[in-house]
Amino acid sequence: MQLGAFSLSLAVKDIAASAAFYEKLGFARSGGEIDQNWLILRNGQTVLGLFQGMFEKNSLTFNPGWDQDAQQLDSFTDVRDLQRQLKDQGVPFVAEAGEGTGPASFIVLDPDGNPVIVDQHI
Repeated sequence: MQLGAFSLSLAVKDIAASAAFYEKLGFARSGGEIDQNWLILRNGQTVLGLFQGMFEKNSLTFNPGWDQDAQQLDSFTDVRDLQRQLKDQGVPFVAEAGEGTGPASFIVLDPDGNPVIVDQHI
């Protein structure tokens, strides 16, 4: 199962303080809007999303159709096909992708309750 690009989405209390901290660790801003309470930071191939007031818990995020540099892949497994594969294996869902094509997402929880977000942007 190819899930696409990986990032860690952090639920932060103070996005400015969190951004300043991770920038000291060598991360650079590569997307998002601090005024909208979300930023994407990169350090090499490592990607962190900082989200203030959007998520209750830190989450693992996968983006089908993207490589680690958020560039579209020539081929990939659509998020709805991934969802069907997981459903066939009995994985319960917190949120499901709808039918159709294009952007969609779903959320499952790992055995410890950590959200795993599969978020297709294309």
